[in-house]
Amino acid sequence: MNRRRHRRLQLFRTIVLVVLGIFFLVPIGAMVEFSTRGVGINSPRTLSSFTSIFSYPDLTGAIVASLELAAITSAAMLLLLLPTMVWVRLRVPRMVRVIEVLCLAPLTIPAIVLVVGLAPLYQWININLSDSILTLGFAYLILVLPYAYRSLDAGLSGVDVRTLSEAARSLGAGWATVVSRIIVPNMSSAVLNACLLSVAVVLGEFTIANLLNFENLQVAIATIGRANAGVSIAVAVASLLFVFVLLLALSFVSRSGSRRRRVRVGVT
Repeated sequence: MNRRRHRRLQLFRTIVLVVLGIFFLVPIGAMVEFSTRGVGINSPRTLSSFTSIFSYPDLTGAIVASLELAAITSAAMLLLLLPTMVWVRLRVPRMVRVIEVLCLAPLTIPAIVLVVGLAPLYQWININLSDSILTLGFAYLILVLPYAYRSLDAGLSGVDVRTLSEAARSLGAGWATVVSRIIVPNMSSAVLNACLLSVAVVLGEFTIANLLNFENLQVAIATIGRANAGVSIAVAVASLLFVFVLLLALSFVSRSGSRRRRVRVGVT
């Protein structure tokens, strides 16, 4: 009976993986086929759409701006959310649910509603501070809070934060040392997952940037798609591959970190 159940479970897993693989790979394959299609009916495949990406100055600037926004948003998210979650768990555990509701609230608010509320604020920022696209980091920080919170919350749930912090504090460590050198290394996978989700959200955001008259990657893709659909699809494929490479790097870093921790535990 155990062998039969194991075989059924393996068959079910295989079917689910195949269905999900088809669901995700077929659209990506269609995008690659369209972006490498030649001009004529019998023309050979070409990579001209990919090679001409950097010939559009506006597109190059939008790619750089989106990458900068992704880095700024990820760093701001960690600086704001991680110390707050650790402090709440240690000092005021009754506020955990309140922080959770506040962080998950952006999921219930449509992007168009957020833009209506943010438009007067950004009008003031553009006049008094700066009109740079990097100011979108404030809005994107709100968007990534639900995804980052869930990832960090899962990591903190698997760590005995109170015991580790009390032990470090008894040895004379400050709160910054406790968070950066004690807690974060024990939940590195959750931190990397939160950063990856933040990068994916920022690179795929369109509504807020478009309605606030900023040109990020997705707005540039939509603009170029009106004139050259092949290049816009090529940029979309390249952005998907970039996120996929980040996911592979995340998995490699997580495995190497877990192996190092196992080796340290074995040595001690």
